[in-house]
Amino acid sequence: MAVNIIGRSEIIALPEFEIGQIEAKIDTGAYGNALHCHRIHVVHKYGKEILSFTILDPSHPEYDARTMSTEHFNKKRVKSSIGVSELRYTITTTIIMFNKSYPLEFSLTDRGKMRFPVLLGRKFLKSRFIVDVRYKNLSSECSKANQK
Repeated sequence: MAVNIIGRSEIIALPEFEIGQIEAKIDTGAYGNALHCHRIHVVHKYGKEILSFTILDPSHPEYDARTMSTEHFNKKRVKSSIGVSELRYTITTTIIMFNKSYPLEFSLTDRGKMRFPVLLGRKFLKSRFIVDVRYKNLSSECSKANQK
């Protein structure tokens, strides 16, 4: 099985949210994936639960203040990097990295104080990628090379 080498951070796309480039931290210490959101809440409409959230925040260049909503979500208990367990909403969406699409589950959380708005954990990385911390953004270099 072929695996790609990735750096300690990568540029990904989130096409379902019309985000063409966003930085993601590659975190082999984290199990799951996380996406920076705010105003995360459930509303009840027509007898259904709808998860409503805004991706990123006004300080991020890709922020556009759009409120997203979906009926397709779950709740999961997630342990933070400091060991605190919390219940988070999760969604499944597609990322593009190395010109390939991957459906991923993301927990939605406020990462406003973190350097990277997206975190990709080892559940996604396993059997797909080898992380070489000497590098950054190898996927964007691959995309540039393919455009030539």
